[in-house]
Amino acid sequence: MTNKAYVIGVDYGSDSVRSVIVDAANGQEIASSVYNYPRWQKGLYCNAAENQFRQHPLDYIEGLETTIKDCLSQAGADIAALVKGIAVDTTGSTPVAVDATGHPLALRPEFKENPNAMFVLWKDHTAVDEAAEINEHATKFDTNYLKYVGGIYSSEWFWAKLLHIIRVDEEVNNALHSWVEHCDWIPFLLTGGTDVKEIKRSRCAAGHKALWAEEFDGLPPDEFFSSLDPLLTGITGKLFKETYTSDVPAGNISQEWADRLGLPTDVVVGVGAFDAHMGAVGGQIEPYYLSKVMGTSTCDMMVVPAEDIEGKTVRGICGQVNGSVIPGMIGLEAGQSAFGDTYAWFKNLVSWPINNLLRQSKLIDEATAEKLKEEIADQIIPELSRQAALLPIESDNELAIDWFNGRRTPDANQLLTGAIAGLNLGSDAPRVFRALAEATCFGAKSIVDRFIEEGIPVKGIIGIGGVAKKSPFVMQMMADVLGMPIRIHQFKHTCALGAAMFATVASGVYSSTEEAMEAMGRGFDVEYIPNPDNAAIYADRYQHYKALGADIAKQTTANQANTVTA
Repeated sequence: MTNKAYVIGVDYGSDSVRSVIVDAANGQEIASSVYNYPRWQKGLYCNAAENQFRQHPLDYIEGLETTIKDCLSQAGADIAALVKGIAVDTTGSTPVAVDATGHPLALRPEFKENPNAMFVLWKDHTAVDEAAEINEHATKFDTNYLKYVGGIYSSEWFWAKLLHIIRVDEEVNNALHSWVEHCDWIPFLLTGGTDVKEIKRSRCAAGHKALWAEEFDGLPPDEFFSSLDPLLTGITGKLFKETYTSDVPAGNISQEWADRLGLPTDVVVGVGAFDAHMGAVGGQIEPYYLSKVMGTSTCDMMVVPAEDIEGKTVRGICGQVNGSVIPGMIGLEAGQSAFGDTYAWFKNLVSWPINNLLRQSKLIDEATAEKLKEEIADQIIPELSRQAALLPIESDNELAIDWFNGRRTPDANQLLTGAIAGLNLGSDAPRVFRALAEATCFGAKSIVDRFIEEGIPVKGIIGIGGVAKKSPFVMQMMADVLGMPIRIHQFKHTCALGAAMFATVASGVYSSTEEAMEAMGRGFDVEYIPNPDNAAIYADRYQHYKALGADIAKQTTANQANTVTA
């Protein structure tokens, strides 16, 4: 690369969007900006008790414009003129109903307050019944259409969510022209698309969540869906057959968005992908190393040379797709439905008196109460971690199961719930917090074990994301539980860096993803080495974790059977 060039990576998370401007020559961050979704922060369109989590497209649009303009303002006009490409990653599966122009129904006046016309966030589990129907229905066909998604379809994914929405909302069903992933819509928006048929669909999203496979020459046949529910008749004609890897351009930025952002019109916009997939690239993934993006949930990525896995499918994971991470290699995905969310739940639980009673105090004024509330909230997890780290690791410690938002892998089941066992009158907050942290680490081990059981070796762990960067306590525990080292990537916004790397390839700055990774990778700043003294006790406690989990799964199955009988 001889000419100076800059790229923009945009990373849409569950709570916020972050953009970075990166020097394409070396991956150096020039500017970054984060925007918290205002409607999401207010809890609009969500009902946690019913596992309904929806996001308004205006949160995404406003965040896109705000963060990129902020980055460009920080960087200056000279750098803005040298931006060559933009690439975007998002959560997923986070699809939405769109009209014939390819834009979300929630942007139309008649649907602007309808949650069913909004993006159905990855952790929305309102479609558990539909997922179960898909799994049962798939057994009726000679072709195993679930073979590349681990054999089990999840309520977190594309088809279950689509079927649920069109069943519960006739108006949305009648207005729906297609069903589009968040990571496909943002590039379409930036390129000024006006025809839903022109959306370039992500190989990553389609392969891991929508049952697209090269072997099937696209999606399963329309008969598969029409026989599942007549409401789906003809649906494949409204969707797609071709998919694209993220090194491919989606198009050039439109005049409208170039003007809005202050960018030249020759900026190339790349095909989108899911956050963890681009994060794995930003985190310099290597074959057979598990890249764990650790945030509200985890998404665990691995790449394997195609010749090593030919004819083999891995049971109970979130899919294996050619080119979903690095073009030309097989991408394998797994993950935990709740990780940071588990800690956030416990923080909210122990914060209840602070959040609800402090403002009623007659000893301090309201402004002081609010400041005190914020101060204590910032200290809770760090102090719980410090106190928990001082506790001895003993076989009869409190034991937890990490399925607070269901189980993603291995063997997806979003009806499963979390649990805490072994409580007594000495069980205080640090002891319970330690059990929860341990459970998330055991959940990580169950994923590693599944890969190994299926003949896929795991050489080590690459840690990415907020928990990996902020919690030495959890990371050291995970290294001890897994019995393998964990390297933490030093770049703060690793998913956005991965998006920036893909932007360089889509815009022609580099010729391949590997070349971009080599030039722009920022390396690792921390490595956690397992403590062999803890191996035996964690191995014993892991067996108790599996036994307790099996009991919960058995009870859940029995409850389901009783409900059906009733």
